Amino acid sequence: MKKKDKDRPIGKLKAIEDFLPPPEDLFAEESLRKVTIALDEETIDFFKKVATNSNQKYQRMIRQVLRKYADRYRDKAS
Repeated sequence: MKKKDKDRPIGKLKAIEDFLPPPEDLFAEESLRKVTIALDEETIDFFKKVATNSNQKYQRMIRQVLRKYADRYRDKAS
């Protein structure tokens, strides 16, 4: 029986420039809509740890990372 390797990338990989701000520079946006999202434990733990050290809220930090990503690629997706 062949074992599936879920951790291996599929297809060609391309390195991208690190465009995200450091965690301490992340701020919440004013207009919000609630959604449900599943995140892995390591990611949640990372944001919680950095948020605690920066005296911020981890959910705000996650929102800002997603916003920065969307802002960067919004025009390219059209």
